Amino acid sequence: MNTRILLALPLAAALACGGEKKGGSPDSTAANPATATSGADLTGAGATFPYPIYSKWFSDYASATGVKINYQSIGSGGGIRQLTEGTVDFGASDAPMSDAELAKAKGPILHFPTVIGAVVITYNLNGVTAPLKLDGDAIAEIFSGKITKWNDPRIASLNHGVKLPARDILVVHRSDGSGTTYIFSDYLSAVNAAWATAPGKGKGLSWPVGIGAKGNEGVSGQVKQTEGAIGYTELAYAEQNHLPAAAIRNQMGEFVEPSIESATDAAAGMSAKLPPTTDFRISIVNAPGKGAYPITSFTWLLIPKTIPSAKKEKQITDFLRWYLTTGEKSASSLDYAPLPEQLVTMLTARVDSISAGSTP
Repeated sequence: MNTRILLALPLAAALACGGEKKGGSPDSTAANPATATSGADLTGAGATFPYPIYSKWFSDYASATGVKINYQSIGSGGGIRQLTEGTVDFGASDAPMSDAELAKAKGPILHFPTVIGAVVITYNLNGVTAPLKLDGDAIAEIFSGKITKWNDPRIASLNHGVKLPARDILVVHRSDGSGTTYIFSDYLSAVNAAWATAPGKGKGLSWPVGIGAKGNEGVSGQVKQTEGAIGYTELAYAEQNHLPAAAIRNQMGEFVEPSIESATDAAAGMSAKLPPTTDFRISIVNAPGKGAYPITSFTWLLIPKTIPSAKKEKQITDFLRWYLTTGEKSASSLDYAPLPEQLVTMLTARVDSISAGSTP
């Protein structure tokens, strides 16, 4: 287990002041931005996927500069909603905003990838010690209710020599609007035609089976306490809860375990192909290449292009430059892959396009 994650998560709870409780029920301050943001210079809300690394960054940045950033870990959907309503200075999401969502915003919104993370398939099976091997079709059939037993031949055929129990599978999925769900369903839609038709891809789905839990914390907690459960969560949360993660078959036919290295391999070569005018709303699931873990994604900060307050414009742009340099160096300590250098260069130039003034 990564003991550094244990240190980061309690710190995150202290800093967020409006995150989710581990059982999945929102903290009372999350519903009241005025209460949750008291004393902060900047406020943000959104994805739970990058919660551990953002908490470290905001703590380190406050220590270095004195600028306090309050972040509410409420899910990507909630972050986009609060940014659109203007109750926070920035949002965060594991799913890029759609054209329709961008049209509802009070002004242009810029997407800043921060780190590369892996969504893992985690499970609770006593007696199964080696990482399970799964492919996209098997995962899709489990989460759509077509595979209901752990010893189903479709799972057994991928795990020769592994004694699988004749136990019912309990699917655990997110109950809130979630960028982690978006990444997971983006992957399944890319590799399984039936899934692409329904439930499809999105931050919130009409799940055919299973039970819902709020946040990455809620899903990993539910899987941990339930024998026979399976769920999807960000790698750091599986690590923090001592949960195994399946090896997933990639485009090359390799069964790849989630890691910093395999997430980096999934993004390899991507930045070199980006045009200078890209808006960085890019999917890298099911990436080609040897060693690439297939359920991999960026996570994004959502930054207004025009910020009414000159003071806040400077605070936000100073932080953006800091995370792109100093902050990226700590990504791997919390099981995230840092951005490729070429992408950092492109994003640093994009910071200069942010300005102070009235939104249109």
